[in-house]
Amino acid sequence: MDFFKRETDITFMAYRRQLAGFTVLLVAAAIAFLMIRGLNLGLDFTGGTLVEVGYPEAVELADVRATLDEGGYEDAVVQTFGTARDILIRLAPDVGQGDSLSNAVLETLRAENPDAELRRVEFVGPQVGEELAEKGGLALIYALGGILLYVAFRFEYRFAIGAVAAVVHDVVVTLGIFAGIGMTFDLTVLAALLAVIGYSLNDTIVVFDRIRENFLRIRKGTSESITNRSINQMLPRTLVTSFTTLLVLLALVFLGGELIRGFAVALIIGVLVGTYSSIYVASSAALALGVSKEDLIPPPKEGEDADEEQP
Repeated sequence: MDFFKRETDITFMAYRRQLAGFTVLLVAAAIAFLMIRGLNLGLDFTGGTLVEVGYPEAVELADVRATLDEGGYEDAVVQTFGTARDILIRLAPDVGQGDSLSNAVLETLRAENPDAELRRVEFVGPQVGEELAEKGGLALIYALGGILLYVAFRFEYRFAIGAVAAVVHDVVVTLGIFAGIGMTFDLTVLAALLAVIGYSLNDTIVVFDRIRENFLRIRKGTSESITNRSINQMLPRTLVTSFTTLLVLLALVFLGGELIRGFAVALIIGVLVGTYSSIYVASSAALALGVSKEDLIPPPKEGEDADEEQP
């Protein structure tokens, strides 16, 4: 626990150029996953019917898919839901909807396994799904625009660019990881992305606030050395916050059930990536844009110069 009480002396910014290359590769890989594999959009965005079926014993997904193919549901998406005994079946909107569709699917499955049990049925229209996807995207854009304006007003435009770059980095990397692992992207994950934006921005603002204070307080030292000192001063607070947040999120992943798992996984990724970006994206970007003490010193009030010149 002594580590969290003492100020470290790590030269973070000495590695910013090397890690800039790693950051670019990470973002490029995330974009590649998004373009090649794409997000596994949930029913909230695609529309269609979701049928949850339970079995007394574990079943093979390949057998369930084969049974559905024989029953005429060739395009059905089949996946486990928590355990190998719980199966989720996602059907396109053009297949049908309502109780008749769910009952027909259940009868098809019971032809191979009479113990299959219907647990849940959900239906979302394609128009509703498109509206949710559009509004979700707009929410992300509005959040980024608000962040840019706030940080530019609160600090300086170079800090604003660094903060927005960090938030965009966090969102893109989180989306890329979801595309890579194929986890379902639904409204709960979208809500987690908005929470990631808030978490990342808070971490970045705390670092920027300390950098500004040190720029005005410390007379000697380069911008890089002052930034290093500011990050070291805030490092114990950042680690404690991230660690306690991760403990709660890990509990949600393992104990919260399947419905909340995507939300918790997105936040875990966001916390880890956001801690990295507040140092090596936001702060590095501000330094690369040439932020200095002079940019943060408030201009003299009218009449001050004249008063100083008088004997």
